[in-house]
Amino acid sequence: MKKLSIAFGVVALSLSGCASIMSGRTQTMTFESTPELSDITIFNKAGKKVHAGQAPVTVNLKRSAGFFVPERYTVVFEKEGYEKKTINVSSHVNGWYVGNILLGGLIGLLIVDPATGAMYSLSTKETNIVLNALNKGDINVDAQSLTIVSTTELPKDVLDKAKPIPMN
Repeated sequence: MKKLSIAFGVVALSLSGCASIMSGRTQTMTFESTPELSDITIFNKAGKKVHAGQAPVTVNLKRSAGFFVPERYTVVFEKEGYEKKTINVSSHVNGWYVGNILLGGLIGLLIVDPATGAMYSLSTKETNIVLNALNKGDINVDAQSLTIVSTTELPKDVLDKAKPIPMN
């Protein structure tokens, strides 16, 4: 009976993936911004939008993009009146993946952890992003907006190009 228990334990360990058991397919990440409530959009490495919302936000991101293929993400922070900022989230080999070598889990090493994506961990240098306020002179030419300014605030070369609007 004791030999059967030991044999069962060895088989169970060899059929499992350490990283899959300890880490799972997804990783929870939190993104914050200053000022709060900036729009946040997350794209995977294929360019597909995987999340859109407002910071602060906690999301579950897939660790891999396929068998032995690490996932990468681009996170875009935007807020009206502030500069847009982009950060990258990259993948690296999860420390628990090495446990397959130590415990003799060849199936976990070559099949289970790569298939689940658990062999990777996601990381980024920063998750709390500070957005810089735009200067008064910064104009987004792509935006459809109207800005009203006093003629005293305009540079001379712009004022020279201005035309009066007739009042009827």
